[in-house]
Amino acid sequence: MNLPRGKDFRPPWPLTSGHVQTMLSSSGVRRLLLPRTAHAVQEGAEAVMVDGGGGVRLTGAFTAQKSRPEARGLAVLFHGWEGSVDSTYVLQTGSRLLADGWDIFRLNFRDHGDSHGLNEALFHSCRIDEVVHALGDIAERWPARPMALMGFSLGGNFALRAALQTSRVGIPLGYVLAVCPIIDPSEGLFSLEESAPWFYQAYFMRKWRHSLQAKQKAFPQHEYFEMSELKQDLRGLTEAMVLRHTDFKTLQQYLDGYSVAGEAMLAMQIPATILTARDDPVIPVDAFEQLRLPPNVELDIADYGGHCGFIRGRDMTSFTDDYIATRFNALADGTLGKA
Repeated sequence: MNLPRGKDFRPPWPLTSGHVQTMLSSSGVRRLLLPRTAHAVQEGAEAVMVDGGGGVRLTGAFTAQKSRPEARGLAVLFHGWEGSVDSTYVLQTGSRLLADGWDIFRLNFRDHGDSHGLNEALFHSCRIDEVVHALGDIAERWPARPMALMGFSLGGNFALRAALQTSRVGIPLGYVLAVCPIIDPSEGLFSLEESAPWFYQAYFMRKWRHSLQAKQKAFPQHEYFEMSELKQDLRGLTEAMVLRHTDFKTLQQYLDGYSVAGEAMLAMQIPATILTARDDPVIPVDAFEQLRLPPNVELDIADYGGHCGFIRGRDMTSFTDDYIATRFNALADGTLGKA
């Protein structure tokens, strides 16, 4: 079966700019211009609570497909940092897979969406155990098979780390796909500080500060930060939150804690795909090129696409829709990985 490849994505100017792709990917303009079908996954969606283990509660949304007598399978979608189940890219991917006959589960990480008041402890990127536990709960409650997982950016990192564990804990995950995942958090942080234009860090910091303030409002009896910490830059605030809210002794230990760089992916037991773009201004391509991967993991580096953009034209739809759907459908048809 011929599957789309990153090299097939050849957008028109000015979408050949990684910065244009990245800025449009989560913009309000894109949300307005997208066709109505890109929001179909919200219609009839059931808001649910899932078990993250140890009393942790995570929120999500389940949408049952109606285009086929039986679902092709269950697709679980992870958003990026400070995104949510209603992020544009999640809705667009979910709507496409729904139209192709997949049941869709969109998961909110802790303190994302409107979930700041559910768990007293603060979100951080090493909270993988609760996400894996939630996947187990999802697999039991929505039994459509096969079960496939995909994530964007930090969500792609979470998806890859979760997939490394699901075989060990008995979760029947059949495939994972990550779009522009964070590979080496240390390199990504350095890139945002030193290489990427200033407005990327400003964008993420604005959203993160807003999230921290929402958390403080939800639990006024708990001091999550001092105002002086909230005014620091990305590295400074990250280090302050790590030392205050985690058991890691240094910022570097924390960053290493959610890295999937180097040889980490050699332990992957299921089929996996990693799609990124060479012109991604947020996550450097070097970390991808240095990965050591087993035969069941496909690394696909496109020339264009920016960070989670891959926007094709004026309608603001994404190349990743076809890219993800064809691979998920091949999994359901039993042809994934076959020539």
